Amino acid sequence: MMDLADTPFGITDWSDVTPSVHAGDSGSATWRTREFGSVRVRMVEYSPGYVADHWCSRGHILLVLEGTLTTELANGEIVTIKAGDSYQVGNDTQPHRSSTQEGARLFVVD
Repeated sequence: MMDLADTPFGITDWSDVTPSVHAGDSGSATWRTREFGSVRVRMVEYSPGYVADHWCSRGHILLVLEGTLTTELANGEIVTIKAGDSYQVGNDTQPHRSSTQEGARLFVVD
């Protein structure tokens, strides 16, 4: 459960957060991650041609900042999310995996 009760006011300069690179089936995802109690907050950049290497069951609130994201749900539904759009999904409710042809930059809270 997201709980920010003991988190003081703070500012994150994302350019100062050390990136970690995660390979996909193709392309890569670069994460800049901060954790506040039980909440993980990430700035994520997907390279052009990125395809996730796994189905994700973790809940997220995801905002597309730049580019276009394609998200496939385990039930076969495919949705396209453009810059300025967001989605939310709960823990263990709908496994999903993402890809992008052009690359994308995301802000993710989970």
